[in-house]
Amino acid sequence: MYARKVPALPRKLWRPMIFTTLGAVFGWPILIALALQRSTSAHVAVIAAVMPLVTACIAVLKHRRRVSTQFWIASVLGTALLVLFALSRGGAKGENGWADILTIGAVFASSYCYVEGAGLTSHMPGWQVISWIVVFGAPLSLIGAIVTFAHTHHHYHFHINALFGLLAIGYSSMYLGFFAWYRGLKDLGVTHGSQVQQMQAIMTLGWSALFLHEHISLSTVLAAIGIVLCVLWAITTANSV
Repeated sequence: MYARKVPALPRKLWRPMIFTTLGAVFGWPILIALALQRSTSAHVAVIAAVMPLVTACIAVLKHRRRVSTQFWIASVLGTALLVLFALSRGGAKGENGWADILTIGAVFASSYCYVEGAGLTSHMPGWQVISWIVVFGAPLSLIGAIVTFAHTHHHYHFHINALFGLLAIGYSSMYLGFFAWYRGLKDLGVTHGSQVQQMQAIMTLGWSALFLHEHISLSTVLAAIGIVLCVLWAITTANSV
């Protein structure tokens, strides 16, 4: 931002930027990590599957916009397919009350920060939104990283591959990925654009099959097709009420 000579963030945008930062940098990552310590990733995925639908609900309530019945049908159907997909991969196991509460908190934190962040794209490009999020979150993140390292470094052996992996994830999915994400939410609208999240689990499995040679069953393929069709259906209702 310094190289592009981006002006200072206006005071009126501090509040939504702080809420976006709290959800994206602290709320979702910390709560979901704590939930995964207490349960299985498959079980957490069952609850997290409702995040696109929750995001749409928050956007509708916040902006008081009407959306078509077709959209809600497509969104609910896609969510149901995601839940069934997660259950088929062992999501019924690993039930833990605290894990469920933490996951629900993570879902609401992430959904709300998506809505607030999308609102900021009406004032600046998406890459500036995520860049300001990094700036706002950096001080507390740095302190947290130092404290965590000081208390836990003796429990593991540091190696460069782990550091490279951490930096790669942070720079790609947690930074560059948001360039496209916030642009998409701006162009499609946060209510309809958020439904693209339903494809994340399917795409993750696809990459796992490609790089890790994981087995993909026929039921997984059918679920993937159904979810993609629901997402496309939800997006095409953007201009209808």
